[in-house]
Amino acid sequence: MSFDREAGWFAVLFAGVTLLLGCWSVHLRWLGIILTVWCLYFFRDPERVHPLDDGHVLVSPADGKVVAIGLQAPPAELGLQGPPLQKVSIFMSVFSVHVNRAPMGGVIEKIVYVPGKFFNATLDKASEENEREITLLQTSHGLVVYTRIAGLIARRIRRDVLEGETLKLGQRVGIIRFGSRVEVYLPAGAILAVEEGQTMIAGETVMARFAKKAHAT
Repeated sequence: MSFDREAGWFAVLFAGVTLLLGCWSVHLRWLGIILTVWCLYFFRDPERVHPLDDGHVLVSPADGKVVAIGLQAPPAELGLQGPPLQKVSIFMSVFSVHVNRAPMGGVIEKIVYVPGKFFNATLDKASEENEREITLLQTSHGLVVYTRIAGLIARRIRRDVLEGETLKLGQRVGIIRFGSRVEVYLPAGAILAVEEGQTMIAGETVMARFAKKAHAT
């Protein structure tokens, strides 16, 4: 099992607090130990096996549970025109792996950071009012938008990629601390492959498929 680079710093912080708590009470010491173990568990970063047919599938960018599916216009901050797109919302609990991954291979055209509030990420209004980061990805099947949204407990969205960078399907793009929501706007022509209530695995679960283009003979 590998861990995100922030795991060490937080583990040391939690361990230090545990030592202090232990001076007051054995029960508090055990509580601190449990929280320290949970901290390491939160920052786990397991390897994932991506689909081989990566040019014709879109995978989940986050671990968690699908809490909503529906048609909606892409975020206004991107200034995109056109009809509403199929949107899939994934809630990441404090027990989910929080390392996010690219849903498809492509070039990052635009990244927009929007400061905001910290409502419970299970609520739909979190999409419009919470702190969030919106990424526009140009792929072989059109534009893909994914939004990483801070939640009630989450207070930081860390990004590890830049505008203009070429991403591979399932590539790590960052992490959100602690509990959050990720939304994906599927391009026209995408065939939805998930349903509400489904558990997702970042980089592995196929969220949508695309019809393969016939080659001229």
